[in-house]
Amino acid sequence: MSPEGKTLLNIIILGLGFMVIFTAFGTCGNIEQTVIKSFNSTEFHGSGYTSMAIIYAVFSASNLIAPSVIAVIGPQLSLFFSGLVYSGYIAVFIHPYTSSFYTLSVLLGIAAAVLWTAQGNLLTINSKDSTIGRNSGIFWALMQFSLFFGNLYIFFAWRGKSHITDKDRQTVFITLTVISLVGNFLFFLIQRPDPEPAPSDASESLLPADISDSNSVVPSQSLCSQAFEAFKKSIQLAMTKEMLLLSIPFAYSGLELTFYSGVYGTCLGAMTQFGDDAKGLIGLSGILIGVGEILGGGVFGILDKCNRFGRNPVVFLGLFTHIVAFYLIFLNIASDAPVAPEEGTQMQAFIQPSVTVALICSFLLGLGDSCFNTQLISIVGFLFREDSASAFAVFKFVQSITAAVAFFYSNYFLLHWQLLIMVLTGFLGTITFFVVEWGVISSRRDSDYDSI
Repeated sequence: MSPEGKTLLNIIILGLGFMVIFTAFGTCGNIEQTVIKSFNSTEFHGSGYTSMAIIYAVFSASNLIAPSVIAVIGPQLSLFFSGLVYSGYIAVFIHPYTSSFYTLSVLLGIAAAVLWTAQGNLLTINSKDSTIGRNSGIFWALMQFSLFFGNLYIFFAWRGKSHITDKDRQTVFITLTVISLVGNFLFFLIQRPDPEPAPSDASESLLPADISDSNSVVPSQSLCSQAFEAFKKSIQLAMTKEMLLLSIPFAYSGLELTFYSGVYGTCLGAMTQFGDDAKGLIGLSGILIGVGEILGGGVFGILDKCNRFGRNPVVFLGLFTHIVAFYLIFLNIASDAPVAPEEGTQMQAFIQPSVTVALICSFLLGLGDSCFNTQLISIVGFLFREDSASAFAVFKFVQSITAAVAFFYSNYFLLHWQLLIMVLTGFLGTITFFVVEWGVISSRRDSDYDSI
C-alpha cells in the first residue's frame, strides 16, 4: 500500500472507531436526563445535566496533562484505555447508583481529555498541509454516523411511551455498553505511517511508543522529561495570539455541543404538545442532527472544494445556520422545556409547536456544528502541526470548560437565555476566527511571493 493510502486508511479506521464508541456514548448522553427522570429509586438522586457538567469540568482540567500521557504511552493505548472508561460510564445506567454515577463522571472527564488529544495527534501525524482539511472532514463525517444507529433504535423502541421502564433502560444500556467495547479494539488496526523523506520532522517526536520502533527502550527519566515538556508546551501555546483568538470559537463549540447533545433532546421529550411521540422524537432528532453533521463533513471535508476560498465562508455558513435554528427553536419550544419535570411542560410556545419545525432545527444544529468543528480541527492542525497534541489539548480545554458551564446552567436557565448566550458567543467567535484565517491567507500569499 502506498504511504498516502496507508495514512488515509488510518484516518478511516480512526473515524470508524470513534463512530462505534460514540454510537454508544452519544445515544447515552442524548437520553440520560430523560431516563433519569423516569428512574424510580430512593437510592439514586443524580442529574444528567450535573453529570455532564462534572465530565466537562474535569475534561477541561485534564487537557493540561493529556499531552503528557500521550507522550508516555502513545495515542493508540491512550485511545484504548480511555474508551474503556466510556464503556464503564455507559454501564452505570444498567443499575444506577448516585456514587458510582458521579465517580464515573469524574473518570470519564479524564479519559475524554486523553481520547480527544490522542485523536488530534493521530489525525495530524497522518496528514499533510494539503490533506488536513480532507482528513478532518472524513473523520468528522465517519464519527457522526454514530448519531444514526443508537438514535434510530431509540425512536422505534420508545415511540408512543410516556414513561421509560427499568427493562427498557437496561436493554438499551447493556446493548450500548457492548457496542462501545467493540469500538475500543478498532484502534489497534491503526498502522504507523511511513516516515517523511525530509531529514527531520518535528511531528516525529510525537510518534507514540506503541507505533514506533517496538525494540526501542525509553528510559524513565526521558519519559518524565517528555511529559513535562508536553505540559509546558500546552501552556505556551495557550498564550499565543492565534490560540487566544481561537479560544472564543472553541468556547462557542462547547456551548452548542451542550445544547444539541443534551439539552435539545430533553426539550423535545418534555413537550406535551407533541403527544405520546415526544420521547421517540429524541431519537429521531438525534438522527437528523447526524444527517446535518455528515453532510457538513462530506461537503466541506471530503470534497474539499472550499479550500480556494479559505475556511471563513464555511464558518460563516455555520453561524448563519445556527442563528436560523435558534430563532425557530425560540418560537417552537416552550421556555421551561429544559427544566420541566417528567410529566412535561404545560407552557405555550410562541407558535403552535410543530414536529416538522423541531426536526428541521435538529438538522440545522448538526449542519452548523460540522461547519465549525471541521474548520477548527483543520486550522489547529495546520497552524500547530509541530505541536499537535498540545494544540488539540488547548482546543479541548477551552471547549470542555464552556460545555461544563453550559451543562451546569442548563439545570436552571430557561431556554431563551441559553439561546441568547449561544448567539452572542457564536457571533464574536466567528469574527475572531476570521481574523486568524486572514492571517493564514496573508502568510500563504507572502510565501508564494517569496518563492517567485
